[in-house]
Amino acid sequence: MNTRKLTTAALLITVGVLSSHLISIPIGVSRVFPVQHAINVLAAVLFGPYYAVIVAFLTSLLRNILGTGSLLAFPGSMFGAFLAGVLFQATGKSPFALVGEVFGTGILGALVAYPIARYLLGSEVALFFFIGPFALSSILGAIIGFIIFKLMDKSGVIKFYRQQGGGQS
Repeated sequence: MNTRKLTTAALLITVGVLSSHLISIPIGVSRVFPVQHAINVLAAVLFGPYYAVIVAFLTSLLRNILGTGSLLAFPGSMFGAFLAGVLFQATGKSPFALVGEVFGTGILGALVAYPIARYLLGSEVALFFFIGPFALSSILGAIIGFIIFKLMDKSGVIKFYRQQGGGQS
């Protein structure tokens, strides 16, 4: 196992969990959380799809345990993290991570959230109810994550990180 990768992933999870009580916005049975989408973009470009999904899952799990998230945090983060990682890995271009996060969360995650809301949370919402809030949250967060990545890349942090054995294998 790569200690640098694990440590960086743990830091991203920590930021996600600690900031969730400050920035999550309740909308119906969901709590939109733009910080998660920024973290997803960063994890996708740093680690690739699998570690990005692990970061999203563990952040969602801890947020649920601590009462700052809902079950909808799982599809609301994991689909975007995966698709962001896949698109970045396939193209090597960071804007594709942003697009993957927004489509994965805003569309796919929102559609998967419907049966969770209806059957597990007992909420009578329309099938497409979550697309607006999830898309808005993911757009805002993905842009923030993209900007942070670009600043880190421009300053040489990303290159240094990868040279030291972190990042995608």
